[in-house]
Amino acid sequence: METETKVWYLSRTVWGGILAIAASVLNLAGTEISGADQAELADKMTALMAAAGGIVAVAGRLAASRRLR
Repeated sequence: METETKVWYLSRTVWGGILAIAASVLNLAGTEISGADQAELADKMTALMAAAGGIVAVAGRLAASRRLR
């Protein structure tokens, strides 16, 4: 059985955890972020990181010194 892997920054679970920690810290500082807002931010961060990964991949291919077969 083959399992698919992905990089950590494309995981909504990771971003959800990071945002939950950030929301807790912000709550201690007096700012509140709702659960719905955290979920929306996690989705947007995942999309942003996926786009950034695509840009890096294309830029890397353009900067490569060897040709593809």
